[in-house]
Amino acid sequence: FHQQMRDAVNEPHEGKRRNEATWGITRIHYERSRYIYELYYKKKAISKALYDWLLLEKHADASLIAKWKKPGFEFLCSLQAIDKRNSNFGTTAICRVPLHLRKPGSTGPSVSTGCISCASQEAGRLSG
Repeated sequence: FHQQMRDAVNEPHEGKRRNEATWGITRIHYERSRYIYELYYKKKAISKALYDWLLLEKHADASLIAKWKKPGFEFLCSLQAIDKRNSNFGTTAICRVPLHLRKPGSTGPSVSTGCISCASQEAGRLSG
């Protein structure tokens, strides 16, 4: 994940919108945190001490993992998706709306995160 993150940061951003340049970084951040979350909570493959060390060293996002443990946020892509300060109308990102409840033609990725759908009824999917 470290090498993937380095590649995403160094990826050329010419021809992309300003927000699109960070989508790869957001996706890798999600995948890395999700991997550690599943190792500890789902598979029970790592110890509590190792899990705490990984969070302490910022190998996973503790705040994002805390949200995943709450009902309705199991597949949350990023904390940016629920931050109402980043929205023009004080709402969450479009990726939090299930695909079947959206207007036709509005199934594109979220502008801030690049996520297509991270609502609980959907399997969490990030574009990219």
